[in-house]
Amino acid sequence: MAKRFPTLTNKLRFMKDQEFEDEAALLLAEYGNKHGQVMAPPVPIDEMVELYLGLNLEFLDMQKLFGVGDVHGALWVNEKRVGIDQRLDPATYPAMLGRYHFTLAHEAGHWRLHRQLFLRRANQHSLFPEGKERPEYICRSSDTEPIEYQANRFASCLLMPREILKRAWHEWRGGMDPIYLSDLRAENGEHGTDEMILENTVRPLASTFQVSPEAMRIRSEGMGLVLRKKEPSLF
Repeated sequence: MAKRFPTLTNKLRFMKDQEFEDEAALLLAEYGNKHGQVMAPPVPIDEMVELYLGLNLEFLDMQKLFGVGDVHGALWVNEKRVGIDQRLDPATYPAMLGRYHFTLAHEAGHWRLHRQLFLRRANQHSLFPEGKERPEYICRSSDTEPIEYQANRFASCLLMPREILKRAWHEWRGGMDPIYLSDLRAENGEHGTDEMILENTVRPLASTFQVSPEAMRIRSEGMGLVLRKKEPSLF
C-alpha cells in the first residue's frame, strides 16, 4: 500500500508576485539586522536557515525513508527540523550545490509562508513505520501543487534578490540591456532548446549566486533580463 503523506488542514492563501519579493526581502533584512546585511551574492542560505530561523538541518536518505525516489526535502514543523535528500549534499556531490541551495530555500519558504498550515495539535499522533515520526510536509520534484509554486517563487526571490541581481547583471554585462534569445541564435550560431541556450548563457551568473543555471534562467526571465522574443519596434 502506498504511504499517505501529510495534507494541508487549512486553505492556502493566494499570493501576488510582489508578495514573494516582499517576504523574501523581509527575511533578508531580519537576518541582516542580526548577522550582517547581505550585500552581494551568494545569499548565505545555510546560515539563514540554521542561525536565524533556528531549524535543525539534516541530510537523509529520502528514498529509504519515504519509499519514493523524488523527495528532495521534508519539513518537521513542530520539531523545527528540515531534512534534505543526501544526494543533494554538496560536500559529497559538489555539482549539486545549486540544487541544494534552492531546496533549502524552498523549505525556508514553507517555514515562512506555510508553517501555520502544518502545525499539529498535541493529541495528533502520526508515525511512520518503525516509530519514525512523520514530517508535516514533504517536497517532491513531481509535485505541481500551488503550495510548491509558492515555495519555489519565495526561494527564487530569496537566493537571487532583485536589487542584488540587478547590480550583478550590470557588472557582468556592463549595463542593464536584456539578453535576447534571437540574438544568441543569430550571433553565436547557438543550437539546442531555448532553455538550454539561455541556461548556458546565464551560467556565469548562476555560479556567482551559487544556484543552478535553470534557477537563474527562470529568475532572469521573470525580471525581464532574458527575453525570448524582441517586441516589434514602432519606428
